[in-house]
Amino acid sequence: MKHFPTILAALLLATSLHAQYRTPLEDLDDSETVHALKEHVAYLSGAFMEGRKAGGEGERMAAEYLEEKLKSYGIDILPGGSDFKIAGSKDTLSSRNVAGFLQGWDKSLNDRYIVIGARMDNLGMDTLMVDGNPVRRIYYGANGNASGMAMMLELAQKLSYARTLLRRSIIFVGFGASAETFAGAWYFLNRSFAADADKIDAMVNLDMLGTGEESFQAFTASNEDLNTILQALQGELLPVQAGVTAQAPYPGDYTVFYDKEIPSVLFTTGRYPEHGTGRDSYEIVDFEGMEKELEFIYSYVQRLCNGPRPLFRNDKAREKTQSQPGTYAYSDVDTKPMFLNSPDPRTFMERWVYQYLKYPQYAVENGIQGRVLVDFVINEKGEVKDVKVSRGIHTVLDDEAVRVVSASPKWRPGRHHGKKVRVALTVAVDFRLEKGGNGAFGINGIKIK
Repeated sequence: MKHFPTILAALLLATSLHAQYRTPLEDLDDSETVHALKEHVAYLSGAFMEGRKAGGEGERMAAEYLEEKLKSYGIDILPGGSDFKIAGSKDTLSSRNVAGFLQGWDKSLNDRYIVIGARMDNLGMDTLMVDGNPVRRIYYGANGNASGMAMMLELAQKLSYARTLLRRSIIFVGFGASAETFAGAWYFLNRSFAADADKIDAMVNLDMLGTGEESFQAFTASNEDLNTILQALQGELLPVQAGVTAQAPYPGDYTVFYDKEIPSVLFTTGRYPEHGTGRDSYEIVDFEGMEKELEFIYSYVQRLCNGPRPLFRNDKAREKTQSQPGTYAYSDVDTKPMFLNSPDPRTFMERWVYQYLKYPQYAVENGIQGRVLVDFVINEKGEVKDVKVSRGIHTVLDDEAVRVVSASPKWRPGRHHGKKVRVALTVAVDFRLEKGGNGAFGINGIKIK
């Protein structure tokens, strides 16, 4: 790239500046991830970036940095259509997006996309008069939003390593001219990616993630399906959990996707005293907290890539996808279906599913584990029918769960008002890897090998 020498020189300068703010022993215990996050933020919030004003040289350098790093992480850069212009009252602002592509492995789903985005620009700089002298003030934007860009880059690297586990494809986007107008997000959806915008199943917005894990939160606009994933991750052994907020912390690129009725989630650590000031610099960023947040977001994105498509309007959309007329929920029938004379689904799980389930060797070798939700219907004859995965992890685990549930012996059918009826049921099939790497299955604390 023609600007690469400039990037290299600036990166060396950022590294030297980074060194000014730490003791010689400070970084010795850093993990590789923390080290990488520090280097990203040090570069993207360096003084030479001049606050990354939309349309400015700093924003252009940030875009080139993102592009080079994504390439180095094995992410393909989408060609063409990244530059755009915004006509103002006095002049025209030129900006750009950076979009990278990671293809999912499942041919039936890899033409569906999860978009992960972070804004590139900040407020730039201005001049203050101090004791009668002009002093330049730079809005470094370390947390807003060098932290989000750094998080996106390290997330891209982790997902690139795990590409064989991702069913949907992922688009990583650095949005230009976002801080004030969300122009980059609008241009992406309505111009450069407009032909495939209807294939975007969800959007993940990463913005201001560097002020501590205690304030780590997710805003989903109360989307039921996106919240279901958050709730499912509460049962995972993750270093931090995202709190769910019903109030939007602030506007962001996610609002443009939401207006297009694309389910969207904002991950952030919220507003902070240095927000929008010249004090938003490298020193305020909590990198260890960011590393913990990264693990949570990584798990969340994996669920998005491999699970059912989240619905935007859950109430009406679910009415259209409900099971056949005459099918009752398990909790609604007078007499529940029984497996081996027991109405408790645990009996079915313990006496049938976990006895005949096999942990796929591919999943063991690749460290794939998690919970698969399986929907099925017990018909009027007691037969198990219409078995399907409502939330999956990976096709090898999904298929194994469906295989065992489908092979179930007959149940005693459920009854409503004395008549045999179809009854819908959902079970959670847990696949867990032990420390030795062997597969095990669990149910409510009970381990079954």
